[in-house]
Amino acid sequence: MENNPSWLLPLLRSRVTGALLALLYLHPDRDYSLTEAAKVIGASPKVMSTEADRLVASGLVRETRRAQSRLLQAETGGPIARPLTDLLAVTYGPLPVLSDLLSGVTGVETAYIYGSWAARYLGEPGPVPHDVDVLVVGTADEDDLYDIAHESESRLGREVNITAISPQYWEAPDPADSFMRHVRERPLVKLELSP
Repeated sequence: MENNPSWLLPLLRSRVTGALLALLYLHPDRDYSLTEAAKVIGASPKVMSTEADRLVASGLVRETRRAQSRLLQAETGGPIARPLTDLLAVTYGPLPVLSDLLSGVTGVETAYIYGSWAARYLGEPGPVPHDVDVLVVGTADEDDLYDIAHESESRLGREVNITAISPQYWEAPDPADSFMRHVRERPLVKLELSP
């Protein structure tokens, strides 16, 4: 089910297509190996290779080789690059944007997107979400998280809500806490944070 239909942008063939395009177009100056992209997106190498082949053939993605690695980069020279980037930011953008902004922030141990965006990303049918809900596990400063929420809202064109909890509470929440029960029972998308 890793390559299920796209409910964040139903014009696209699959979730992996949207996630790969967003990763590349929201980082236009960077290239990604298939292995790196697969890890960030949560796709198998086989599915990633198939999607990359299609996107390279369509001219949306550039491919280069370095030793045995196949490197992918957004094709930003065409007339659809800017509108496609904008569309990807408001649909699939939360994963790469929030991963970037939360990476290296002191006190952030792990982070997840939950709620309707996570549900659509993982293939649950429904309308395109109006906001993005993020759960940060750690001891990060609330002012830092507020600044990240504000910055991500400007990049994503939608409201971003960040809730922080301690690692101890994440491991052993109060059973009567309906919020935590809801978060744990519903889809979660873990953000790949780099140190």
